[in-house]
Amino acid sequence: MDMYPHEVLPSMESGPGMPEPGCAVFFDFDGTLVEIAPGPAAVVVDPGLPLLLLRLATQLNGAVAVVSGRALADIDALLGLPGLCAAGVHGAEWRTLDAPVRRVTGPALLAAAGPLQQLCDRFPELHLERKPGAIALHYRQAPELEAQCLQAMSEALACVQGMTLQRGKMVVELKPRGASKAVAVRRFLAQRPFRHRRPWFFGDDVTDECAFEAVRAAGGVAVKVGPGETLAEHRLAGPQEVGAWLARAVQRLQGAFGAARAS
Repeated sequence: MDMYPHEVLPSMESGPGMPEPGCAVFFDFDGTLVEIAPGPAAVVVDPGLPLLLLRLATQLNGAVAVVSGRALADIDALLGLPGLCAAGVHGAEWRTLDAPVRRVTGPALLAAAGPLQQLCDRFPELHLERKPGAIALHYRQAPELEAQCLQAMSEALACVQGMTLQRGKMVVELKPRGASKAVAVRRFLAQRPFRHRRPWFFGDDVTDECAFEAVRAAGGVAVKVGPGETLAEHRLAGPQEVGAWLARAVQRLQGAFGAARAS
């Protein structure tokens, strides 16, 4: 059964309210649109999610994007929406409407990946995720190894130029120094179909805080998903509540467009 019902949903008075036709909406992926899983490959996408995202993008003339630490190829494989605007690897790669994927050029990571793989071989609970121009070490299955993971990634950082460390929920990552979700959001807002629209951003992790700051500086709406300190002024409890908001937003915008046509 779909997690996101399509009937009229109850009012969410403590939530962020509803978007207007002139807005742009950005979503983080893991922990925001889907529940965080033991490993990146284990996430479950609700069958109703892609259709809701597609309907919202249609209603907003394409001004909907997923902005994630995942690679774009992973996002496309999970959502099946290769035409949706998206930024992957914390903004190191991105795709806009009618444009090919573009990437920030980074150094080769072979020298850094070798010792990290050796650590994963010693501790099979760890998972090394290789992305275009980045590499992430997940320790969700072994939180007691956090200090060793941080030390190993710090040593890996010393092997390459132009990279920086990015902390997340039970993960530490090497990514291009100029890449961030805030940069991705500002890049989208500078071009069609996002230009001159009020931005919304939904995210759950510390990696989303810079994006919250960017959308608030642009007069937009920041929504924290789940617990934790945040710059966001609104909060939803988890991905299920984000899905309910998404279903209601689609319904509300459909009603707004219907009223406009009737007038």
